[in-house]
Amino acid sequence: MAVNPLLGLSISELGAKLRSGETSPTALARAAIEALDSAGRELNAVVTVMEDRAMGAAERAEAELTSGHDRGPLHGIPWGAKDLLAAVGAPTTWGATPFIDQVFDFDATVVRKLEQAGAVLVAKLAMVELAGGMGYEELDAAWTGPGRNPWDHDSWAGGSSSGSGAAVAARLLPFAIGSETFGSIVTPASYCGVSGLRPTYGRVSRFGAMALSWTLDKLGPLARSAEDCGLVLDAIAGPDENDLTSVTRTFHHPAPDGRRDGFRFAIPADWKEGTEPGIVDNIESSLETLREIGTVEEITLPDIPSGQAARIIIAAEGASAFEDIIEDGRVMQLRAPSCRVKPHVHSMIPARDYLRAMRVRRFVSQAYDRITAEYDAIVGPTTGNVSPLLTRTLDRSSRPTTSAPIGAPGNLAGLPAIAVPNGLGDRGMPTSLQFTGRAWTESRLLSIASEYQLRTEHHMAAPSA
Repeated sequence: MAVNPLLGLSISELGAKLRSGETSPTALARAAIEALDSAGRELNAVVTVMEDRAMGAAERAEAELTSGHDRGPLHGIPWGAKDLLAAVGAPTTWGATPFIDQVFDFDATVVRKLEQAGAVLVAKLAMVELAGGMGYEELDAAWTGPGRNPWDHDSWAGGSSSGSGAAVAARLLPFAIGSETFGSIVTPASYCGVSGLRPTYGRVSRFGAMALSWTLDKLGPLARSAEDCGLVLDAIAGPDENDLTSVTRTFHHPAPDGRRDGFRFAIPADWKEGTEPGIVDNIESSLETLREIGTVEEITLPDIPSGQAARIIIAAEGASAFEDIIEDGRVMQLRAPSCRVKPHVHSMIPARDYLRAMRVRRFVSQAYDRITAEYDAIVGPTTGNVSPLLTRTLDRSSRPTTSAPIGAPGNLAGLPAIAVPNGLGDRGMPTSLQFTGRAWTESRLLSIASEYQLRTEHHMAAPSA
């Protein structure tokens, strides 16, 4: 069935139509439900369509808007949650068979904040099992099946926020929430051709979200544009007494200082290594656009084993988080064969290796704080390759299968980043440009990304598959 074209509009465009009476929250919710239950199922992007909760919330939003009670830009806008977020009214399966019937009687803080902003939760969206914490190599590592890319159903939507990326790219929802430990927001954003924002560690409460790596996990939006990502972050950012890692730092979008020219960009000298030719071409074109709003300087990044340190931390903390299913044997119910074996290896990581990785992390944080203090953003390809075919497996030793070129240090240091579409590459699949900034500079990154998107139309391209 055809998807209602209203779902392909930006949040601000939808908001204008809601307030003019051209459409309504109930009409949008119904359209999203129908789209997710049809096209979303074909993409393996949906776990549960939450019809009762969605229609109840939409009816409340409609009554409030009609009476003049306006909660802000997200009021009446449908959205989807990665299925590691607790939400009343649906199971929270974490993408894994051992938890397929898991139900919580409370909402994650992010879900609660979006409800307070008037947004309408429509569905729980598919993800790689246990957010990829078991070190999966197979692209069908989810009990819902492989995440299919809207641009080509035989290609991968990316992990681990596969359903979030696919649903937004297919214009089934205006925005979704994903999570990132090591590339899981920016990778599906890159592969599916949408905008994805990874906030600074601690910017958004993780209460009610599955814990994979307590010191690395982050929650953030995937949406049509940087502007939409900013509107969502504005609603979900802030401290939470239920999450002691969340911090009291003010965030408002748009930022009070607004957009400005004269940005300073840095690009790693080795960014072309392991990067597909089509992506190289698109990044070089993007750099020309960035020179319209600032300067671009080539820099050499510190030679620190960030990737190795990140993998050790994730493996050790993940083995602790899922100790129960490793010890009682339920890990053998996981779909991906590699995920049934690696947890046992991860649980044997010596404490000294974990501590060494954490010391490396301190050096990374210090080094990248110095670098990002000098520039408004470090830029480069979000991934070194376009979405792989589902017949492939992941080679985690090579850069193209991770966020590049500073995905590992960026996540280790808890730095914010935003990925935005910048064209099409091999097989007509999307490519992506990433901006990484100093901690707590989401407003600046959003200003930069919005300026870029004002000068380009890549974020407006839609898949035809």
